[in-house]
Amino acid sequence: MTLEQLADSLPGYAKDLKLNLSSVLRQTELTPGQLWGTAVSCALAAKNPALLDAVTAEAAKHVSEQVIEGARTAASIMAMNNVWYRFHHLTGNERFATMPARLRMNGLRTHGCDAAEFELWCLAVSAINGCNKCVAAHENVVREKGVSDDQVAAAVRIASVVQAIGTVLATAPAPVAAMA
Repeated sequence: MTLEQLADSLPGYAKDLKLNLSSVLRQTELTPGQLWGTAVSCALAAKNPALLDAVTAEAAKHVSEQVIEGARTAASIMAMNNVWYRFHHLTGNERFATMPARLRMNGLRTHGCDAAEFELWCLAVSAINGCNKCVAAHENVVREKGVSDDQVAAAVRIASVVQAIGTVLATAPAPVAAMA
């Protein structure tokens, strides 16, 4: 299913998501790598296979496989790190913040993509996963790498729309035609 077909399959109550998807994927603030890497990493974070497949297929028309793989790497590492570091934020025990993670994070250094893009993807996924520490850390890094507030906002818009579509697709009743 193409991304357009997937958007068209959204129920009527999600019309705003369909309209927003179209607009957030045309934001001129972002480079193609920033935009499509964010979309792919956020689709993976949204945990919906149909959405991930459609976004990845569309992304392949605009960016290299290396960008797509890097975006997948960002999402997979953030799935782990966001739990570990969100726990630090949620617990009242300061000792946990001083303990080493002892989790492999080699992909943070070996992704082979533009560093600013990779950090932006990590930031967007961390926003989806609600990790205060990771959002703050990755926002600081993207600022140091010259990413503007407008670009950060554009990436988080993509995250919000992609996450919402994943939620709707996971909970919406199947179309009648698909059930036959």
